[in-house]
Amino acid sequence: MSELQQTVFVVDDDDAVRNALRMLMKSVGLECEGFASARKFLESYDPERTGCLVLDIRMPGMSGLELQEKLVEQHSLLPIIFITGHGDVPMAVQAIQHGAVDFIQKPFRDQDLLDRINKALELDNANREKLGERDVIQKRIESLTQREREVLDMVIDGCANKVMAIDMNVSQRTIEIHRAKMMEKMQASSVAHLVRMVIPTLQED
Repeated sequence: MSELQQTVFVVDDDDAVRNALRMLMKSVGLECEGFASARKFLESYDPERTGCLVLDIRMPGMSGLELQEKLVEQHSLLPIIFITGHGDVPMAVQAIQHGAVDFIQKPFRDQDLLDRINKALELDNANREKLGERDVIQKRIESLTQREREVLDMVIDGCANKVMAIDMNVSQRTIEIHRAKMMEKMQASSVAHLVRMVIPTLQED
């Protein structure tokens, strides 16, 4: 679990809905903040804050879908759950295709919404943990010298030290030194550990 306090952000122009959802979150021990418009939420949005967003799909001014677009542009990690009226289901499906994690139709049972929110909070934690790990691994890769980076790539490709020495036109002993330093900087306990650590990060580059 993340050490940061997760918050359920509720964006809905209906005061009664916002207040009811705030009370519901409070009743189960969840931190909650309400916003009367998408613009008000955007004004206070902090990408470092963890949690999820419960978002009305239809609102005056900026709609829920438009807010989603703005957050996507900002590479927001916040999972979004849309609240929809009966006629909004096609819009909600479109929202899912653009990265929303769920939608719930009015009127809904409190427990159904809470179940979706708990899943969204778990997803937010998992996403941020992965991001943190990826950032750490990326920094380790960036700390390598050019030679060490070449050795890293060749180790991942399964090349033996002898082959690397021939390809780089250096002695096998030099390769062993580069390899040892690379493994130390990457904090890898074995080649298998190195491969499992590095492959997902390199695939995203």
